[in-house]
Amino acid sequence: MKKSDFYFDLPEELIAQDPLEDRSGSRLLMLDKETGETRHRVFHDIVNYLAPGDCLVLNNTKVIPARLLGVKEDTGAAIEVLLLKRRDKDVWETLVRPGKKCRPGAKFVFGDGLLKAEVLEVVEEGNRLIRFTYDGIFEEVLDKLGEMPLPPYITHKLQDKNRYQTVYAKYEGSAAAPTAGLHFTKELLQQIEEKGVKLAYVTLHVGLGTFRPVKEDDILDHHMHSEYYQVTEEAARMINDTKKSGGRVICVGTTSCRTVESASDEAGIVHAGCDNTEIFIYPGYRFKVLDCLITNFHLPESTLVMLVSALAGREHVLAAYEEAVKERYRFFSFGDAMFITDRLTEC
Repeated sequence: MKKSDFYFDLPEELIAQDPLEDRSGSRLLMLDKETGETRHRVFHDIVNYLAPGDCLVLNNTKVIPARLLGVKEDTGAAIEVLLLKRRDKDVWETLVRPGKKCRPGAKFVFGDGLLKAEVLEVVEEGNRLIRFTYDGIFEEVLDKLGEMPLPPYITHKLQDKNRYQTVYAKYEGSAAAPTAGLHFTKELLQQIEEKGVKLAYVTLHVGLGTFRPVKEDDILDHHMHSEYYQVTEEAARMINDTKKSGGRVICVGTTSCRTVESASDEAGIVHAGCDNTEIFIYPGYRFKVLDCLITNFHLPESTLVMLVSALAGREHVLAAYEEAVKERYRFFSFGDAMFITDRLTEC
């Protein structure tokens, strides 16, 4: 299977640069995963297409302001540090730009000395292990100095940090938002619960690897990035009970999908626990837990387009994307949504 099989033309002006004022006012393209048939709705209509007894799986990770702008201590040259993964209390795996001259021993200063850092070593893929020194609590210092690590295709400055968080974000650790969840308001989630739909919260800390392009022509040669996930006993029970009683498991976003598929056994039973996952879902994959998916529109030739193609078929997905382009849908993180479902009728 070739990377080019998942290419589509996307006019640059359709890349959403800013979030809509009303989270749930985004457009919603519904796609029947069996027939490829589509419908056009508004996101808050989603409640009409969820049935009592269904279970919505949401990722409650919280994005940290992981982008730090500072200077090299010796030369004053500008430096950008992206926090990727905490290795120890004050040691982080990071991406440093420009990175060539940042050898072990290099020192950086942020916020007029509020935060200092030293490169300890160069690790896999050229990432740097950095030790930070500061007074007080690291998270508070980071909240003061850090910026949201927006994807490279968003060039506008984010006016409100909270708009790159879901309303149910709880556990800090992500370098990118689980963006399908950005469409939900607290009121909409309440309406969904009142309808008899269960809400199961899982945690997967999204890494910047989610934006890493597939470089290999043969997608089977692609190495997926590793991400940490956690499933509670309560969430596992909710999901398993839903499957037993004939309800649908509907994942909000590809991160929730990767979590439940990683945490389940071959019989489709989800087990509580935590682990790191490098799951790569592409056409031919047999879903063990997920029935339907609420997701955004993804980059051409990305692993996320491959994942949605595994669920609904490559031809159906690319035809739906072509329709979305024609109808001027907004794409990517701050864009519109898609509901890949088994029925287009109201429940």
